[in-house]
Amino acid sequence: MQETKSSSLLQEFKQREKLMGNMFEITVVADDQHWAKEKIDSAVAEIKRIENLFTTYNDASVTNIINANAGIKEVVVCSEMLELIKRANRISEITDGAFDLSYGSLDKSLWNFDQEMKSLPTPDTAKNIVKFINYKNIIIDNERSTVFLKNNSMRIGFGGIGKGYAAEMAKNVLMKQGVLNGLVNASGDLTAWGKQANGEFWKVGIADPNNADMSFSYLQLNNQAVATSGNYEKFVMVNGKKYSHTINPKTGLPINGIKSVTVITTNAELADAMTTPIAIMGIHAGLNLVNQIKNLDCIIIDDYDKIYTTKNIHLS
Repeated sequence: MQETKSSSLLQEFKQREKLMGNMFEITVVADDQHWAKEKIDSAVAEIKRIENLFTTYNDASVTNIINANAGIKEVVVCSEMLELIKRANRISEITDGAFDLSYGSLDKSLWNFDQEMKSLPTPDTAKNIVKFINYKNIIIDNERSTVFLKNNSMRIGFGGIGKGYAAEMAKNVLMKQGVLNGLVNASGDLTAWGKQANGEFWKVGIADPNNADMSFSYLQLNNQAVATSGNYEKFVMVNGKKYSHTINPKTGLPINGIKSVTVITTNAELADAMTTPIAIMGIHAGLNLVNQIKNLDCIIIDDYDKIYTTKNIHLS
């Protein structure tokens, strides 16, 4: 365990790495660069381990084995994956399916926001492509530690929760190794604990959806996590209207009306997982849900730049 030092001796050591297809930045507050580098390397190793477990870019990954056996047979998984899927399904339950691991069933050939789209699919066509998205058809056997996808066209993916989970696990590794103050930023999904080198709480900017390189406000984090999702990341313009890359799993159509959602809570996994369903549920339903959950808050910006916050948020 690193002894507590005078803040005048402490520095913030940072390292950026491309991991899980995203840029991670890990910050460790310490008085020794070599010590900090060792800790950061252990966090990077942990994120790489998680990436290998959950990736869909490796045929041998457990995720792809589950998908390959959809509608065929159960797949034995490690307790770590089983527990994450169970937590994800609980989020699906409280959001009435707005969050769903089986979104991987979505037809990417139809929804490719990297290409210019001139029109949206008809409601019937869209509904047809999401008919296999249903978290209730992810069957878990706790005793045998197995996962089974009920329909052979189902696919799961951890894109909606994986970054936050990795950030949280990296934080846990660092804390166990004596890092008393640090921050793990997974492309905007971040978790912070302790304080900065100057002794103040971590201060993070909330991205301005009209200019993602700028912040419209700042939050002080006291052992908290933040995640933001916005339509500035990927979108399509159809008939002069902006549609987010976020697809409603019930309708198969992209959402509109919300520019960004920022979630603040105590856990990066939960923060990451909640941004999309809040956007899908809409402003009032989303705020109502979050206000009922302890230690969970959010900031929503609509298409007209109006800001909505839950009751405990105080922007600066």
